[in-house]
Amino acid sequence: MKITFAKGAVIPKGYLHIRFTEDSKGTKRLVRENGVESLELGIGKAKDMNNRKFTILIRSIVQTAKQQKAKRIAVGFDSTPELWKNISFSSIERGAQHFAENVEMANFEFRTFKTKPTEGWKEVEEILLLDEASKEMRAGIARGQIVGQAVNDTRELANLPGGSMTPKGLAKAAKSAVAGLPVTVETLNRAALIKLGMGLLAGVGAGSTEEPTFTVMTYKGGPATEKPIILAGKGITFDSGGLNIKPSSSIYEMHLDMSGGAAVIHSVALAARLKLKRNVIGLIPAAENMLGNGATRPGDILKSLSGKSVEVTDTDAEGRLVLADALTYAKRFKPGVVVDIATLTGAAVVALGHHANGLMTRNDALAEQLLRLSEETGDYLWRLPLWDEYESVVKSEFADLQNHSLSGGRYGGATNGAIFLWQFAKDLGCPWAHIDIAPRMTTVAGEELAKGASGTSVRLLLSFMESWDPRTT
Repeated sequence: MKITFAKGAVIPKGYLHIRFTEDSKGTKRLVRENGVESLELGIGKAKDMNNRKFTILIRSIVQTAKQQKAKRIAVGFDSTPELWKNISFSSIERGAQHFAENVEMANFEFRTFKTKPTEGWKEVEEILLLDEASKEMRAGIARGQIVGQAVNDTRELANLPGGSMTPKGLAKAAKSAVAGLPVTVETLNRAALIKLGMGLLAGVGAGSTEEPTFTVMTYKGGPATEKPIILAGKGITFDSGGLNIKPSSSIYEMHLDMSGGAAVIHSVALAARLKLKRNVIGLIPAAENMLGNGATRPGDILKSLSGKSVEVTDTDAEGRLVLADALTYAKRFKPGVVVDIATLTGAAVVALGHHANGLMTRNDALAEQLLRLSEETGDYLWRLPLWDEYESVVKSEFADLQNHSLSGGRYGGATNGAIFLWQFAKDLGCPWAHIDIAPRMTTVAGEELAKGASGTSVRLLLSFMESWDPRTT
């Protein structure tokens, strides 16, 4: 998409002018004045407008244009300042970036396997901004488009069906994402995982003919003395549930169970593309969780990279297994902070619905920073408990740990998954946070985005990488 600025007040021919009124929210009215076609978009009462509603409005501008089959649109905010008085960003540049991120996200549609219509795709090719083209505004727009495209690249990757995106394919996608950028990529295959002792990751992938992989992405943009930020993303390219097979109502969209891995891949790429002065390492443990002859059985005991033995009481609680080995692997880098993101539990969706991801950490300062950044970026979080009282659910009669409580029932599942990860994260020697992105795995009605993967957490992780201060955590 091209975003340009008007050199004058006159709107060129061929542009659909979108302007705003205080009519009922969502009302639309086409008018024609002086040869210019305008679409009046009702946004409701100005006093009710806020940053969250403004985000949806930005996206609705693009969606409305697509409905009208408009390729080029003109839009301005300066002409109706009273409508935006309750909207606040830290700077003009940040507000412009937010605008550009969200128009890019709204313009995206996953169509890799679709045949192009004879009339072409419904998409906006250009937005003409009728506002002041300040240096700050231009910089924010340029940066926002880069970030928005990274979110869309994450969505494109996550949307690929399981038959088209295997663990080896995810490793190749990591290399492709950083082609030409100063990022090194190393991938371990099944034999290397077993030799290293990553028994949990190897065990999850044992039932598939597709080899599990473990990919390490390294970007050194900061001082050599600065400890790295480590991002770990769950990369289950298809999750059948294993021998604890999922019901048919839950198995659809399980190719999206690698959304965490996809987000980490493109967050590391984004850090390099924007030349962040940070050291960042991305870890992507990837596997297919299938039911082949070699599949891990309920009751099997696996040896983790940490040396802890784990009784697999539920093969559908596989994400915490692959991440546990990744967290132990992270220790060798002597990290400053570790954040893992994963579509870990359906329980997080039950707890939070589809509008916020679950945050769990023992570090209050880290939690406060992530929560604040989630509001600024739109990758919303809500904190869930991670108390000692929950640790009983991971105790096993036959091994050091069990991956799922046999007696805990359906309660507290999001925290139960995180408390398992904590058994490995507590050895990191640095702050750690777990983000359960199952609630925001896919877009939902009303947020003006195409159906499919949401690309959640890329904007949050970027802001975190930029602003993290080890002195505060």
